[in-house]
Amino acid sequence: MKLLVINGPNLNLLGLREPAHYGTQSYQKLLESIQAYCLQRGHLVECFQSNHEGALIDAVQKAYFDKVEGVVINPGAYTHTSIALLDALKAVGIPTVEVHISKVEEREDFRQVSYLREACIATITGLGQEGYLRAIDQLEAYYAG
Repeated sequence: MKLLVINGPNLNLLGLREPAHYGTQSYQKLLESIQAYCLQRGHLVECFQSNHEGALIDAVQKAYFDKVEGVVINPGAYTHTSIALLDALKAVGIPTVEVHISKVEEREDFRQVSYLREACIATITGLGQEGYLRAIDQLEAYYAG
């Protein structure tokens, strides 16, 4: 399977940013973990991070033309604000799993709203960085039927 993992704003600061919510493991360690997991399972994976909404939308659109079969996305704060990112995911129709490292359902009220969830086959929250691997499992299960 060909996968794209997209990370939104501030996720490049994992390990530094609010460790009580996001843990102490670095963004680089997350990428290494995803790459190793995908290699072990025979998947091709590309990881992309941006702090800019338009760049995230461009990555989603590019995934369609690159024939990506599954997307794992942690849109960061754009979860709660980006109708444009929702529209991009709906337009390309690639099976997508939304991931959040923290338990967003137990945080501030504004974090309870996910515009992207409507375009996703599943949402995983509160499992820390392990949630990305479970999202890959979700995509495998989706294709296994």
